[in-house]
Amino acid sequence: MTIQMFNIDCMEFMADKPDKFYDLAIVDPPYGIGEDGKRNASRGKLAKPKIYKPYQNGDVVPSKEYWDALRRVSKNQIIWGANYFISNIPFDSSCWIVWDKDNGKNDFADCELAYTSFSSSVRKFRFRWSGMLQGDMKNKQRRIHPNEKPIQLYEWLLVNYAKPGDKILDTHGGSGSICIACHDLGFDLDWCELDADYFESAKKRFEIYKRNAPTGLGLEKTITKNKDSLNSLLSI
Repeated sequence: MTIQMFNIDCMEFMADKPDKFYDLAIVDPPYGIGEDGKRNASRGKLAKPKIYKPYQNGDVVPSKEYWDALRRVSKNQIIWGANYFISNIPFDSSCWIVWDKDNGKNDFADCELAYTSFSSSVRKFRFRWSGMLQGDMKNKQRRIHPNEKPIQLYEWLLVNYAKPGDKILDTHGGSGSICIACHDLGFDLDWCELDADYFESAKKRFEIYKRNAPTGLGLEKTITKNKDSLNSLLSI
């Protein structure tokens, strides 16, 4: 298992990669709706919001060249926020992923959607992600990025859409939650983040986690060991 973190423009990173080098790309690019950290302090009305630094290049949807490159270097893709820019991808899919944030009365969206290149049916993952409230309050995730996603979400994606031995790509790394998930499940990962400050924060977070957590158990052993907790996260 190798987790490699790069402070680099993802287009530059993908340029010299062979076709279909990655088995699965799981990406969370900018959605083009202004959520780059600038608005966070003004949106929340129910609780005091955390202040984040706007990330480099702002909330700009990637160009057509990005989508072409992503499909070239990866066999399959899971793309968060694609409902905002599906015409840019542009391919139909029967298998969308719905992340139900279980947030009740809240200022933010009840769900987030991800396009996938898989041919199965729509699937739903339910995990609370509502300000201070999270699905696992005993192991609460300290957020470091305005668009951060829970580690448990990435674990669910890997358990359901990746196979042991798969090589994973994340082009817009953000908080680095996927690094922890890949570490625990034993997947190789190449992870890119353009913003130097967020890169350093994610790298520090992952290094601290590795020092305080056991080495990755691998997908099959982890599923066996954590069967009950994993089943509670699955909503298929």
